Amino acid sequence: MHGALLVNLGTPDAPTTGAVRRYLREFLSDPRVIDLPAVPRALLLYGVILPFRPQKSAAAYRAIWTERGSPLLFHTEDLRDAVAERLGPTWRVAMAMRYGNPPLGEAIASLQQAGVDRIVVLPLYPQYASSSTGSSLERLYALAGALPVTPPLQTVPDFYDHPGFLDAAAAIARPLLAEFQPDHVLMSFHGLPERQIRATDLRPPHCLTAPDCCASIVPANRSCYRAQSYATARLLAQRLELGPDATSVSFQSRLGRTPWIKPWTDEVLVALARRGVRRLAVMCPSFVADCLETLEEIGIRADASFRQAGGEALTLIPCVNSHPMWASAVAGMLREAVGEQLALPSPPS
Repeated sequence: MHGALLVNLGTPDAPTTGAVRRYLREFLSDPRVIDLPAVPRALLLYGVILPFRPQKSAAAYRAIWTERGSPLLFHTEDLRDAVAERLGPTWRVAMAMRYGNPPLGEAIASLQQAGVDRIVVLPLYPQYASSSTGSSLERLYALAGALPVTPPLQTVPDFYDHPGFLDAAAAIARPLLAEFQPDHVLMSFHGLPERQIRATDLRPPHCLTAPDCCASIVPANRSCYRAQSYATARLLAQRLELGPDATSVSFQSRLGRTPWIKPWTDEVLVALARRGVRRLAVMCPSFVADCLETLEEIGIRADASFRQAGGEALTLIPCVNSHPMWASAVAGMLREAVGEQLALPSPPS
């Protein structure tokens, strides 16, 4: 029996100040997330963030919380179930969060107890980032390596350009765009500090050294989050038949005073409204499940900002969530991974 582990970032257990504080403490203590030395990181976390941010973030979570709880959690659970249905009885599928619940350790234990012969891990982040994919894999390897019997692990790579992911996202967007008839489509990706982008430069200096450094994927930027984001946007625009003037890319959710990759979503929204865009559609292709950053940051706050700047209507295109095409694509990625693992070498001639 094969095991599959779907890993997402995480969510608080409840939309309360205490639960959000616990979640943020774990999340922001990760040196891959706040990549500062231990002492400055602790001063920032315990002196600036945790005394003030949990209450504000809890209010934001309450605005999107549902009867089923956190959208990020139940969308990931639904994806797990849909993938398991497609893979059939020879697979056992689990899901876990890098931070919060359900934890990675419990998911690994449940797969081992089910008797799987290997675990195929799919980090649910389309574009690679050290603070998401890298952190999840580092923690996973550490947990698995500490077990008395370390399970064989295989990882599905970044899927920013995978046809299954792109086709599912386009299939969701196409009828909604046709109905909404936007003047412009904004593809908003999660932001990262510039220093984290430069750290992935495989042939420095390349990253962030020229306006067109992300115009295509080349050997130097093949692991660059920003370049992969632009590649996702280009491929989605092609599928949706959007011309270069009908769409743009931006980056959201910046934190602190350190330089973050540009252009920034909050500024782009205002600029578009002032330029005369009245009906704006927003896609968030760095997320596979709707969550705080899509539903609250874009669906509520960005909507308000756009209207205040002169826009008339903003619509948020849902993420792929557990859409049937996306569930089938995930099942296909997992099958492909096992097929590559089980391929036997050709016999000597």
